[in-house]
Amino acid sequence: MIGTVRGVFTLAGAGIAGLLIWLTTQIGTGTTGGYWEVYGIFAAAGLTMALSQLFGGWTKWGWPRISAGVLLIGFLPVLVVGGWILLAGQPDANWFQRHVVSWSGHAGIDGLVNDLREQLAVIAFGIGLVLGFTFDTKGPRGTVAPEPAAEAVEPVEAPPAEPVSEPPPVMQPPAEAPAAEAEREREPAV
Repeated sequence: MIGTVRGVFTLAGAGIAGLLIWLTTQIGTGTTGGYWEVYGIFAAAGLTMALSQLFGGWTKWGWPRISAGVLLIGFLPVLVVGGWILLAGQPDANWFQRHVVSWSGHAGIDGLVNDLREQLAVIAFGIGLVLGFTFDTKGPRGTVAPEPAAEAVEPVEAPPAEPVSEPPPVMQPPAEAPAAEAEREREPAV
């Protein structure tokens, strides 16, 4: 059942993302405003794909929340690097574009930034996708998430017990009769 629901949500997410990507073809990127509009829509398409998995029940069917660890460790570095490249790729040489290109040259990463400026749509889509990955669900309100099922442990049979026997008696020299002892004492020593 969950696979079917998730499949429907994935298809819907892909359809909406495709519509958003087609919409970018209707907007020019020759101006700074059009540029940011187009790449903002690409980011929204990536976000749509991630959210389709969330709402399709991929996680735990609850209220969405932001995972702070994923936001700080996963998303912020992607936003900084992707945003840097998007700023460098702006069509108008404004203050941000000029400074980012200049700083890239000083840092020795200008070749990398220039190569990646040819893939701005993918970078914007990736930023939106990773933003969507920061969301998770806790499960429906008022319920406690079930604990993972413990592995079934088969009882181990103990080996059959050996019959316990009493320890063998300690062998002691036979006790001589008291009369024999007394007789020996009476005999003269030779």
